[in-house]
Amino acid sequence: MNKSNLSKDAVFLRQADASDIGALERLLNCCYRETAGWTNEADLVGGIRITAEELASTINNPTHYLFVYPKTTTGERDAEETGEILGCIAVDIKTDANSNKKAYIGMFAVHPELQGQGVGNVVLQAAETFAIRHLLSTENGTDKQPARLTMSILSHRPELLAYYQRRGYQLNGNKIPFPNDGNNGEPKREDLELLELEKRVSA
Repeated sequence: MNKSNLSKDAVFLRQADASDIGALERLLNCCYRETAGWTNEADLVGGIRITAEELASTINNPTHYLFVYPKTTTGERDAEETGEILGCIAVDIKTDANSNKKAYIGMFAVHPELQGQGVGNVVLQAAETFAIRHLLSTENGTDKQPARLTMSILSHRPELLAYYQRRGYQLNGNKIPFPNDGNNGEPKREDLELLELEKRVSA
């Protein structure tokens, strides 16, 4: 990959569509299951991260917004896309039993060759801005509630936890054992858990 014409200042996102599924599948499985980059989970989980069918379901879900950072021939937004996806992130709008809405952020990935250059910060900030605007523009009962952003990370990833804590996320005490159902990869530790992080933002 030629990184000379790529920088965090050139990052832009658009909503994913069906034509992106193959490139997204390659990016997510590379970033999560292979050993390249610092964000991978290869030492903790084996198998694939996601399938084309799961991506299609996400793209077609009206409450789930999947955004991609596409590679272009010049690195600029208006240039022709090459078909490769350099980053992605999803925002899933959820409603709890009390009709309170929150945004779950997931499928966050940046191509390993671009990690450590600030690209991920730009992608995450864009997703957070979208989620906050979406939540705060929605009537949420008679009182406006702070926008709640949540995400889950694997236990035994202190460097990843520290990254999100620097971005204002905190552990909220919710955790579940890593699902061992064959649909989420194969855990390599019996004590592996998913830890929930939360960030609250007011208008």
